[in-house]
Amino acid sequence: MSGTSPVSQPPRSLAEALRTRDDTALAALLRARPDLLGPVPGDLTQLATRAGTRASVLRALERLDRFTQQAAEALCVAPDPASYDDLLRLMAGDDEDPEVTAALPAAVARLREQALLWGDDRRLRLVRTARELLAPGPSQPSPTGLGPSVTETVAGMSPGRVQTIVTTAGLPNTHDSVSAVAALGALFGNRDRMAALLAQAPADSLEVLDRLVWGPPYGQVNADPAPRLRWLLDRGLLLPTTPGTVVLPREVALYLRAGRAHRVPEPLPPAVTERTGHRPQVVDATAAGQAYTALATVEELLTDWDEGGPSVLRSGGLSVRDLKRTAVALDLPDPVAAFWVELAHSAGLIASDGRTDERYAATPAYDGWRELAPADRWAVLVTTWLATTRTPGLVGGRDAKDRALAALGPGLDRSAAPRVRLRVLSLLAGLPEGAAPDPDTVLARLRWERPVHPGTPGAGAGASGGAAAAPAYGTPAYGPPVYGAPVPEGERYGDLRSRLAHWTLAEAELLGITGRGALSAPGRTLLADIGDDPDAPSADRLARAAGRAAERLAPLLPRPLDHVLLQADLTAVAPGPLERPLAETLAVLADVESKGGATVYRFTPGSVRRALDAGRTASDLHAFLAARSRTPVPQPLTYLIDDVARRHGQLRIGAASAYVRCDDESTLDEILADRRADSLRLRRLAPTVLAAQADPGSLLEVLRTMGFAPAAETPEGDVMIARAHAYRTGPRTPPEPVHDGPPRPDDVLLRAAVRAVRAGDLAATVPRKAAPEQSGDLPRTSAAETLATVQAAVMTGEALWIGYVNAEGAASQRVIAPIRVEGGFVTAYDHTADEVRTYPLHRVTGVAELAEGEG
Repeated sequence: MSGTSPVSQPPRSLAEALRTRDDTALAALLRARPDLLGPVPGDLTQLATRAGTRASVLRALERLDRFTQQAAEALCVAPDPASYDDLLRLMAGDDEDPEVTAALPAAVARLREQALLWGDDRRLRLVRTARELLAPGPSQPSPTGLGPSVTETVAGMSPGRVQTIVTTAGLPNTHDSVSAVAALGALFGNRDRMAALLAQAPADSLEVLDRLVWGPPYGQVNADPAPRLRWLLDRGLLLPTTPGTVVLPREVALYLRAGRAHRVPEPLPPAVTERTGHRPQVVDATAAGQAYTALATVEELLTDWDEGGPSVLRSGGLSVRDLKRTAVALDLPDPVAAFWVELAHSAGLIASDGRTDERYAATPAYDGWRELAPADRWAVLVTTWLATTRTPGLVGGRDAKDRALAALGPGLDRSAAPRVRLRVLSLLAGLPEGAAPDPDTVLARLRWERPVHPGTPGAGAGASGGAAAAPAYGTPAYGPPVYGAPVPEGERYGDLRSRLAHWTLAEAELLGITGRGALSAPGRTLLADIGDDPDAPSADRLARAAGRAAERLAPLLPRPLDHVLLQADLTAVAPGPLERPLAETLAVLADVESKGGATVYRFTPGSVRRALDAGRTASDLHAFLAARSRTPVPQPLTYLIDDVARRHGQLRIGAASAYVRCDDESTLDEILADRRADSLRLRRLAPTVLAAQADPGSLLEVLRTMGFAPAAETPEGDVMIARAHAYRTGPRTPPEPVHDGPPRPDDVLLRAAVRAVRAGDLAATVPRKAAPEQSGDLPRTSAAETLATVQAAVMTGEALWIGYVNAEGAASQRVIAPIRVEGGFVTAYDHTADEVRTYPLHRVTGVAELAEGEG
């Protein structure tokens, strides 16, 4: 037995079953199914009605594990009501599987807790809506693969045909169809008699039964069935349903299955196994390197968009071209670039500027984030990733209306994402330190914990719904999946949780939560502080956990360097991450040639000119390199700086349309003689001044391509410093996660809700001393009688049942204990609201005394 003691008077409805629960059990129901709280039910009857609605039952079924779902499916093919022993036989079979026997009580208890099942162990009843969703039928096969019972199948069959089947099966003729069907069902349910009957069957007839036994149970026949089918049809082992269609009766299939409703009961969750193992020190070092790379990537992305990023599409998001440009700038594949763009946006570091020609740019929050310590910046990214419902892996796919899904665009929110991320990480935390999981076993575990139910429309579609065929991940030999490999199935196949798990493994590696596929020490600290919660924890709890993980990460991060190594080939090698001032200056003075464990910078005439345009002098650059290099400054680099500086600013460009001035007349003569300057349409205004019919920017560009080093000047004649301008949006709040249902209620809300439901149920069910002529849901009394009854209750301290209509016209019934009556108002303790309230007497429709012993 399941361990539940039977009650002497079994409940006749789900509402009555809920009334037998204590407050703790009611709170557990509301916690497991928070959609029942919107709004708080007025009483237990209303709660039971809401718990039986299709949308609510579907949501509850989706949250069941595989074995509990199998128990619910078995109840759909069991008698209604069924006993616990009936259910056990269907689940454990004739061989009484001990694992199933041990796991079934917990599954039944969970179905009861979620109000999907009610009644004691002698009369278990699945709620009607769940039975309709799971029950077999011609248009909806049972998840068990079982067909309808004999009684259901022969309901429209002629009595003569029923009697013929009974006698051919070796049973005595009966006087009516009801007893004949009962006798046939008894035959199919008797193991010894069925064994004797099937021993007479031709071998090819048994092959037909073998093909139908595990479903689907329906088959096609023609008007003149073959002998092997005729033998089965004559004895009722196959029964006709519609012309040309036959079905294997449920009782026959159960005999052939040895009593089991499912081919493979799954009482235990599949284990997550180790794929590869590494030393914990290697895992932590790899994860720390990945974490630092993550910070550098976000900074590089925001630096690239510092003067204003790509335009916002009219439909929202980035265009494919802009995403590719960003990916090239970051030297990353497009899907990985989309991940970083989405994460920065979710963290509030980038946003649209809201102008007419709307563009993306960094927000003021980015400047604050950049000033944090590296580990604290990492904590911000991790907290955002765990909480966001944005799903970058969908970028490049298509939605239900076949529209492309763009980075930063609509349609990327999936409400299941935070729960899946947290669950995947908790599964990794269950492995030994340094162990990388086999991704297939992670997916199998998730499918067991939250299987996709066949009756769920658009299963797995999440908050936004729809089907998408987007890039996903391949799986390298050492650990987590990586971006790039296409996934043939889309959300229409209900595999969203599997794809989210793949993306979680890859994104955790990108962020440095894992290293080489194994959970790092900071990652374990993160999970230990969050806990294995099936629902997403609060933002404060996530932030605290990420802060603790950051403390663990900080000693593992590489220390920023204050030097580079200059080489004779006009390159500088940064053997590790650089301090920000050094990195920013070097990014202006040189071009990045390659990245990796060491970054290589190359000095070119263009990069040196860029530093001079930014206001640096040649002496500044020489002093900077001498101070920051651990190797002597190479002579070629010194010559390069001096040569570019000597020519820099010799020519001056200003706005006339544009003009060129130079103290050296021979230089201007050289420009006029060069055919490459023909497009500028230059003419000499003075020995040292040329005028051009081109804008200053074009003039600068052409002269630089001719090998000169001109400098722009201000109207006052000073050299114009071309320093990068950091463009920022106005203050922006990060996007809120999009959930497909109400948040999980806290304990305070649950206690208040349970009190309100209890009080409302008392008001709805308590016996009253109402007059016989009163009718309707609310008591009706005259104003004088109402006043007299309330005043009397103040004297005696008795509770009253009242009808009340509020200012919005909504009527309700309440149980109150009047305290005083004055000025046309009654002040009373309202048992329904569990507080003292004051009601205008003119809004009280009537009063009635409660029966003795009630209230």
